[in-house]
Amino acid sequence: MTDEIIDLTNCDREPIHIPSLIQPHGVLLVLQDPTLEILQVSSNSQAVVGRQPDELLGKPLSDLLNVKQIKLIQQCLAEDFESVNPLNLSIKHQNKLIHFDGIVHHLDTIIILELEPKKAKGKTGFFDFYQQVKGTITRIHKAPTLLEMCQIVVTEVRRITGFDRVMVYRFDREGAGSVIAEDTNQETPYLDLHYPPSDIPKQARQLYILNWLRLIPDASYQPATLIPANNPLTNQPLDLSLSVLRSVSPIHLEYLENMGVTASMSISLMHEQKLWGLIACHHSSPKYISYNIRTICEFIGQVMSVELANKEASEDIDYKSQLKSLQTQFVSGLSQAEYFLDGMVQMKSQLLNLVSATGAVICSGDQYIQVGKTPSESEIHALLDWIKPQLHHNLFETRSLTKNYPAAESFQAITSGVLALEISKVHHNYILWFRPEVIQTVNWGGNPNKPVEVFSDGSLRMSPRKSFELWQETVQGSALPWKPCEIEVVTELRSLIVGVVLRQADKLASMNFELQRSNEELDSFAYVASHDLKEPLRGIHNYANFLMEDYADILDSDGMAKLQTLVRLTQRMEDLINSLLHFSRLGRAELVRQSVNLNELVPQVIATLTISRPQSEVEFRIPQALKSVQGDRAQINELFSNLISNAIKYNDKPEKWVEIGFIEGNGERKVASTSLTFYVRDNGIGISQEHLDKIFEIFRRLHGRDEFGGGTGVGLTIARKIVERHGGRIWVESTPTVGSTFYFTLSAEANI
Repeated sequence: MTDEIIDLTNCDREPIHIPSLIQPHGVLLVLQDPTLEILQVSSNSQAVVGRQPDELLGKPLSDLLNVKQIKLIQQCLAEDFESVNPLNLSIKHQNKLIHFDGIVHHLDTIIILELEPKKAKGKTGFFDFYQQVKGTITRIHKAPTLLEMCQIVVTEVRRITGFDRVMVYRFDREGAGSVIAEDTNQETPYLDLHYPPSDIPKQARQLYILNWLRLIPDASYQPATLIPANNPLTNQPLDLSLSVLRSVSPIHLEYLENMGVTASMSISLMHEQKLWGLIACHHSSPKYISYNIRTICEFIGQVMSVELANKEASEDIDYKSQLKSLQTQFVSGLSQAEYFLDGMVQMKSQLLNLVSATGAVICSGDQYIQVGKTPSESEIHALLDWIKPQLHHNLFETRSLTKNYPAAESFQAITSGVLALEISKVHHNYILWFRPEVIQTVNWGGNPNKPVEVFSDGSLRMSPRKSFELWQETVQGSALPWKPCEIEVVTELRSLIVGVVLRQADKLASMNFELQRSNEELDSFAYVASHDLKEPLRGIHNYANFLMEDYADILDSDGMAKLQTLVRLTQRMEDLINSLLHFSRLGRAELVRQSVNLNELVPQVIATLTISRPQSEVEFRIPQALKSVQGDRAQINELFSNLISNAIKYNDKPEKWVEIGFIEGNGERKVASTSLTFYVRDNGIGISQEHLDKIFEIFRRLHGRDEFGGGTGVGLTIARKIVERHGGRIWVESTPTVGSTFYFTLSAEANI
């Protein structure tokens, strides 16, 4: 036994375009261009043209054809071969003229001339051709549906050719085929039978794309070899991809024999430059179809190919209209939402209806908003990671997820079908739709699994199946297929969503610009107002002191108390004005960025605070060496001062401690190792959850004015301002009576 791996790709590797053999119902000549010297000839030349191969090899074509016919061939070399073929040619043999259909095509520096004996003399004129196809083409055009058109075509082709069976064979996205129309005189119908993709290997499909029509008049033929076997100019086998006489793969001949088919003809059906299907003709005995009839059939196939787009466009027209309406509603609703994600969440039901899905997930950053029946969040996360490399033009779709993603087996009941749309790779925005498993029974034309034959020498070969009896398979793990119109709607949806998001981004940018301008004006106003208020305030303060000093002997205790209150109030107002002035200056001052060594700065801040609060016994913890950061040294100093000061101040524990440190990244997700998140943690009084967002508001105090040493309520507002000016962000986590941790970053990178 050999170690050869036998699988379905073995058939894909068979070099069927260079068999060095032809079918014997014609003769093939290889001519050098432009001398028309005969370089190769098929071994059956004696039987077809009455000349042995050695009588032809090395001779000019004029030895075989007369001057007029040579000129005809030379003229057609400058034209489109498809429009001039076939040429009416004749060869004199034993005082008798043999008439041929001459089919010519160019291949690099050679010309291939194939001669098929004519059954009837003469060439069909345009009028005859028109008469034969006119009715058929009219019926094709008038067919209201795709299936009715296919049925018309098989009936007409069978009427024209006389084959036992004519079928339209359609390929699905996986390459499997099914018979969707049939006209036959045979007892066993093939209609609705399916055939696996391996029935037509890849290279055979490529040849069907290159050639509109392929005829095998007698599958039991003995092939004629080419003499010499290799092309003398290249010493390589001759490429017969465009040859009408090219010999057939032995595996395919065996396939036909097992099927009980002796003659066959295939007409390609093309849609959007891809092989859409075939018009397949079968006959139980040898059957030759003249070139003229073949031309008619080929023309029918070409017309049908053109009509495929129209007929497919008219299929499901009501459903397509419904999808368009849903799409319009969806986008309209989305555009009215203030934020893209909010709009998507509000349009949950439309999101599902848009592609007839039973579940969907909107992925945005780390958020997974699930709608309907979906896998768990962790399963979605893993699935999306797998899908991302599979995206093609921002889209991925499958009806059998477990075939390529075995991990989906545990949830295939709800997600056998997946349609994924990438909206923004940068912002990690995706939409996934799911369809449930639909268990189906598929009728195959025989067991689709090809058997492997073992030969006496131990070699292996993939063998065509022996039986084409109905073979039923229960298919699990598959959902209903996504229709092309659904794919189209989703593809358009991306452009529309991006448009909405961009409009919202423009609006947001405009609002931010206005907000920034207003803030600058407010800063300027606060600076001017606070500056101008200080002078009269100082006057009131001084005059109150003067009154107490100069008139203390004539003022009673009530008058003195009121003056003392006045002094306290003016002092407090000055503190507030100074804070406001400082805050407004903070927004106006230019940042002086430099490298700031926090290992030096933080101990200095602690030392300063310790001196100013000698009565507070606090343990300061710095668990790891701090690092240097880029920023304005004075402002970073103030930032740490405010946070550490707060941590000391709002603490009622007998043993107080404050910890200053940092963590890699932002503490929430993995980011660049250079990104740092700093924190100041304490075991103080903590903050209630409902106040966490309010503590950064200016003049916002959560306690009485004189509690915890008093204060103006500006410190945390200034801290936030400093952090934001450095491109970072600040937030707090806290538990009442346990303590608080203020986190902050000092760069945009750490906010990712």
